[in-house]
Amino acid sequence: MNDIIATLLQVLSQTLEIYSLILIVRVLLSWFPNLDWSNPILSTVSSITDPYLNVFRGLIPPIGGLDLSAILAFILISVMQGLLNNSSLLFLNGSMPY
Repeated sequence: MNDIIATLLQVLSQTLEIYSLILIVRVLLSWFPNLDWSNPILSTVSSITDPYLNVFRGLIPPIGGLDLSAILAFILISVMQGLLNNSSLLFLNGSMPY
């Protein structure tokens, strides 16, 4: 049972890793103001990432035209990945109660 939970936690961590990569693409694309966001690929990236980023945009307003909310978004994902990875190791080592 611990192996199943550990595997599930690892899958969740890897999913966050993939989402982080998509966020990086979104942030880099935001540096190009002339992009056509009606392009299906760009609109898909935007629709996947913007709801998450909007949470942080409400907390941190743009400073001098720079949107720093992505930094907080990446920090939270990193913390969640660390927690998931540590928890999966605890389950694999049998340190967690049944």
